[in-house]
Amino acid sequence: MAGLSVYIAPLLVFGLVVFVHELGHFLAAKLTGVYAPVFSLGWGRRVWGIRRGETDYRLSLIPLGGYVRMASRDDDSLAGIEGGADRGSFAEGAQRPPHVPESLWDPNGMAPFGPKPVPASRWTESKSASARVFILSAGVLMNILLAIVVNSGISLQVGRNYVPAVVDSVVTDAPAARAGLQSGDRITAINREPVASWSDVVDRISAVTSGSVQVTLARGDSVLTRDITPQLADGIDRVTGATRKVGRIGVSVRDSVVHEPLSAVAAVQDGFTRSVQMADNVFAVLKGLFSGEVSAKNLGGPIAIAKTSVQAARGGADMLWTLIAFLSINIAILNLVPIPVLDGGQILMVLAERVKGGEFSMRTREAFARVGVLAVLALIVLVTFNDVRSFFTR
Repeated sequence: MAGLSVYIAPLLVFGLVVFVHELGHFLAAKLTGVYAPVFSLGWGRRVWGIRRGETDYRLSLIPLGGYVRMASRDDDSLAGIEGGADRGSFAEGAQRPPHVPESLWDPNGMAPFGPKPVPASRWTESKSASARVFILSAGVLMNILLAIVVNSGISLQVGRNYVPAVVDSVVTDAPAARAGLQSGDRITAINREPVASWSDVVDRISAVTSGSVQVTLARGDSVLTRDITPQLADGIDRVTGATRKVGRIGVSVRDSVVHEPLSAVAAVQDGFTRSVQMADNVFAVLKGLFSGEVSAKNLGGPIAIAKTSVQAARGGADMLWTLIAFLSINIAILNLVPIPVLDGGQILMVLAERVKGGEFSMRTREAFARVGVLAVLALIVLVTFNDVRSFFTR
């Protein structure tokens, strides 16, 4: 797999995540009766495609992202902002416009690939606010579903590997030693909440930076409870990389790994849990960016993702699919950020119009969209700069 992974892995990661996202929008548009003549992976000029029914399914020149073109009353006005090829009017005349290839022209079809105008009932603006929010959020929902399905599949395939919460040694004069913990003790609960693995123990105790924590442990046939006050130490956040104070009690874990096969139901539950943990990690990074704990220099773009995809592919199929699940969660959450042109910004606009009791003017919506384009372009420039800098300073 290593030989082909350089070329296949980035395409699989980018392509699958984007395809699923756009498929969500497309299916939602179809379900609500919105006319969607183009389903594209990539942007710019059409490179290859297949016309089926009303829709042209295509691959476009720039292999980043994708879009679903939907009928809109303001299509002509927003054409320069939204991008994409063949963005002619949805109310073309009887002649084939020069920008539409002859192979796509249907004399009996609707614009932009036919002479018939699109009925107003099939514009996005003609749909209810709830239907429009459904269309806009469907891509995010599909990305979340993809992550859960992939994580569940991994869990079903490889099971669950974890390090049991068994104490191997206790540091002299540390809080655990003063509380009487011994080698061989198995920690079963922290503050009465069951723990199954050593990582659970570390996460629960690390969060306690003041006060005490109740540790329940099994020693032979006995169940013991100890109140321990963790001591503060400098730790590195495994998600954001920021230095922070954490709680430590002075014990080390016994080096052993347990493999637990999972049933289909347990695998789905585990896949859901893993997806939630991935989402928590993304939110932690976003919070760190706003608070200053995480530097914007750490953000990566397409080059970094491609490089990581190749590394994951070389590490095996499980690592590659885990990356796909994590990137899918990333796309879902970032698309909900209320920036114009992203799904979150458009949902915000729909809800604002619902509260206002009427639509914003075309000028307002166009300005809103242009601000969003500038914000997205600024982000693209930033992550591309980070990618290039990383390449030359690695």
